Amino acid sequence: MRKLLNTLYITNPDIVLRRDGLTIVAKLEDEKIAQYPIHNFEDIVCFNYTGVSSSLLELCAEKNVAVVFMSRTGKFRGKFYGPVKGNVLLRKEQYRISESEEDRLLYARLFVFAKIFNQVKSIDRVIRDHKSKINVSKLELVKYSLLESKEKAIGCTSYEKLLGIEGDSARNYFSVLGQLILQQKEDFYFNDRNKRPALDRVNAMLNLTYGLIRVKMESALETVGLDPYVGFLHKDRPGRTGLALDMMEELRTLLGDKFVIKLINNKEIRKQDFIEKENGGIFFSEDGFKKYIDLWNKRMFEEIEHPFLEEKIPLGLLPYVQAMLLSRTLRNDLEMYPPFFIN
Repeated sequence: MRKLLNTLYITNPDIVLRRDGLTIVAKLEDEKIAQYPIHNFEDIVCFNYTGVSSSLLELCAEKNVAVVFMSRTGKFRGKFYGPVKGNVLLRKEQYRISESEEDRLLYARLFVFAKIFNQVKSIDRVIRDHKSKINVSKLELVKYSLLESKEKAIGCTSYEKLLGIEGDSARNYFSVLGQLILQQKEDFYFNDRNKRPALDRVNAMLNLTYGLIRVKMESALETVGLDPYVGFLHKDRPGRTGLALDMMEELRTLLGDKFVIKLINNKEIRKQDFIEKENGGIFFSEDGFKKYIDLWNKRMFEEIEHPFLEEKIPLGLLPYVQAMLLSRTLRNDLEMYPPFFIN
């Protein structure tokens, strides 16, 4: 099993990254504030404006360390990595499947099925553990609707119908997501899903979290030799990493929604960690952003037992494990792709 290395997050917008031998040097106004060996990291995620030197980019390419540029709201801006490695036959099989509606539907159904399964599992756990604090009847109603959607998804024979099932289930799920928030309800209300700018603190956290999951999924697919841009559920669109978005679906609940709700319910993130702009958009404050990234980093090293591998892995390796299982399926080492299900 691959070892989970650290991710270096650059949150200060004025930091510039440079190279010194085999180390990464962080400078602020020409003063060195930190220095790290390159071999400690598998990627660098930059939220800064000043950038990265060309010599450091060269070192990152040599050591297979990706450099990702993101906005503070989680929007992907760009990515640098070295020469693409991978089995050309594996990618050709991926492309072949993407061109066949019948074959791509086999995988797309599994992604949607697993996504809805995990949503149901999350709702079911809250009903079981917190009956006195929630509207049980409302959650039960949505739960049974999602169960119906799950069965429709796995038996769906039409790509367009599958997209409709996925869209309906997402709207149902988000209609009760606010019910899962048990603490700080006045400060962290959730009425509906909105993106950029986020109009409430929960959406601000979801936007950033989904962006970080996407980056990890893209890197995982590249690592196993797959093309993150050619998907089976998400249709091809210039600049959109369709396969990464496909495989995110089954991971959103655990890595995204449950993480955000946990931070709120445990009061690890508070109202004062956000600011509101003139346009009504909600954003992390400087200190809030740093706190959130630190909590995300720690979360990635928490362990779970993978239901298919039947062994413990850090959460940060989950995108890689699923990418590896998909690549094995495309190589016919596995009969069917095993999506991730929450235990």
